[in-house]
Amino acid sequence: MPDLDPPLVPARMLNEFVYCPRLAILEWVDGEFAPNADTVEGAVRHASVDRPGYRVRLRQRTPSDDPGADQPARAPIEQIRSVELSDAGLGLIAKIDLVEIDRDRVQPVDTKKGKRPHVERGAYEPERVQVCAQGLLLRSHGYPCDSGILYFAGSNERVEVPFDDELVALTRSKLGELREAAGAGVLPPPLVDSPKCVRCSLAPICLPDETRFLRDAGSPPRQLLPAADHTFPLYVQQPGATVRKDGDLLVVFDKDEKLGEMRIREVSQLVLMGRVSATEAVYRELLRLGKPIVHLSSGGWLAGVTDGLPHANVRLRQEQYRTADDAAKCLRIARWIVVSKLTNQRVLLRRNGGDEIPESTIEGIRHAAQAAQRAETIDTLRGHEGNGGRLYFGHFAALLRQSPFRERFDLEGRNRRPPRDPVNGLLSFAYSMLSREWVTTCRTVGLDPFLGFYHAPRYGRPSLALDLMEAFRPICADSTVVRAINNGEIGPTDFVERMGSVNLTDGGRRKFLRSFEQRLAQEVVHPVFGYRLSYRRVFEVEARLLSRYLLGEIPTYEPMTTR
Repeated sequence: MPDLDPPLVPARMLNEFVYCPRLAILEWVDGEFAPNADTVEGAVRHASVDRPGYRVRLRQRTPSDDPGADQPARAPIEQIRSVELSDAGLGLIAKIDLVEIDRDRVQPVDTKKGKRPHVERGAYEPERVQVCAQGLLLRSHGYPCDSGILYFAGSNERVEVPFDDELVALTRSKLGELREAAGAGVLPPPLVDSPKCVRCSLAPICLPDETRFLRDAGSPPRQLLPAADHTFPLYVQQPGATVRKDGDLLVVFDKDEKLGEMRIREVSQLVLMGRVSATEAVYRELLRLGKPIVHLSSGGWLAGVTDGLPHANVRLRQEQYRTADDAAKCLRIARWIVVSKLTNQRVLLRRNGGDEIPESTIEGIRHAAQAAQRAETIDTLRGHEGNGGRLYFGHFAALLRQSPFRERFDLEGRNRRPPRDPVNGLLSFAYSMLSREWVTTCRTVGLDPFLGFYHAPRYGRPSLALDLMEAFRPICADSTVVRAINNGEIGPTDFVERMGSVNLTDGGRRKFLRSFEQRLAQEVVHPVFGYRLSYRRVFEVEARLLSRYLLGEIPTYEPMTTR
């Protein structure tokens, strides 16, 4: 059904579209945004010009202002700040930084944070088109406007941009192209080896080189995304504790005793475990910043996530739902997931088990992975995954160097709900933490974490998060358990046993969470792209690549496997 009331195009998006069509669609249609140093500096520069205001200034007129005058005089100029205009006929909207009125002449003034570029016509095309769009809006409201001003704050210079026929035609043409691209529902292709991508804040979301590499087998990608995050989850598990906001800090109190604090800008998500609360100010501030609040049971079971509005990329979720209804596509994705999980299980055993792992076990898991690649039904695929898993956990104890843990797991094998030995208790807790991480990652990129392709939908189960975490169970969860035990980070006194159930103590959970976060922050060389990034960054890249596959940009989605 056609959209009878199409949204107005912001003039700023017209600038982005001329600069990079993919950037404009990601920002305007999909609602993606990621700050970097340039965007933060731009926001600071605009803070003053975004305040509405009016004043009259005396400005030295130029010879072009008074062509017949021998000596141009100073003259009063009216200045109106932060003027918002729109026109349904043009299909445009803009907040103009400054409108200057000099007698019968009206000009929009757009502020740029950088220095004036020394190029033909005094400015780059995207900026010229943006200020021309503002001029067209002024004309549509009856003001005579034949030029605009670009003010470059970095060099304190003004560049006049004449609205000649060529620029007006270009602006109208780009406006039509942007509307068409937005309505097509297809993300424009990424730029090819463009230097623009290097400083683009959306490069970690756009993944231009990675998409092109997987789609066209081009040259290896440049590392345009940061290797690691500078934000981390804040876990609060003290029963009865309250999280309060104090300025730019989150402060944790147990009654009147202060337990700790963390700067809000360094918090990626607030994790409340068990009987922990947060004030309304904390909720409001984190929701404003788009940082989720995750609610877990004291044992780590995911109870829910408090988040802001859903991600704007509706088109992605539509494709996810269509794919989930397509049995053949689900089977294809499920095969890739299971094969990657079995491959990573085999690698973990071979790397850490040494001579204690029989070659027949390694080969058995390899055969299970090969059979999984040929599975023709989901049930058959689950059978191959189960066969490989039995071989893997049948020799998992060989990875453990601490005697009490090793013997208990060897005796009990893999068990859960409730776990009957410390190693199974750690594995269950690690999988809960991993699923929480994937739930928030799915929401970040715009996927629905509750509708998967391998795990069947079930009330309250984050099926897609469980799908995506499968390949990372061995290399992120299991390996953290092995390292925490073998390095002595976790000991027998960190567990409590009641009625056949084994759980971590509060202190044990704190120690294990530290190990788990260290693992997610660890940088690894991506086996396909060849650059280093943390496991937490890998999760986001994987989720975005799945999105690209669902939207038809790349031909396959194969989760990361280690070598």
